[in-house]
Amino acid sequence: MKRDSRQDASLREAALRALENAYAPYSNFRVGAALRTRSGELITGCNVENSVNGLAMCAETLAVASAVSQGLTEFDEIAIATEDSEPTPPCGACRQVLNEFAPNIKISSYTREGKEATWTLQELLPYAFALNPSRGRV
Repeated sequence: MKRDSRQDASLREAALRALENAYAPYSNFRVGAALRTRSGELITGCNVENSVNGLAMCAETLAVASAVSQGLTEFDEIAIATEDSEPTPPCGACRQVLNEFAPNIKISSYTREGKEATWTLQELLPYAFALNPSRGRV
């Protein structure tokens, strides 16, 4: 698929806007995510921490959950924005969540300072677990 710089910019900007809503009083590591569906819709999420650590939600997983709650389950790309000095890939749990719906998804990460990195999910999660082989790699 040929990259469209306008689509890339809109995905990046949506992730940066989502970053503004992040709730991270414990880690102070705010994350925004924007997920592009195959139909071109943008769904955003941000991390939401909780004083009970296991109840925190990552931005990427929240974006996927929001999309699924709207009946959208086919994704092409996700953008991640952080305030870190280097682009940050999704955590292992988020990689597995993404694999459930989009094992071939492109992942782009951006910083406020303009640094960026891009990976495929297969690069970040080469041996993904899947109970249903049609939904991912085993």
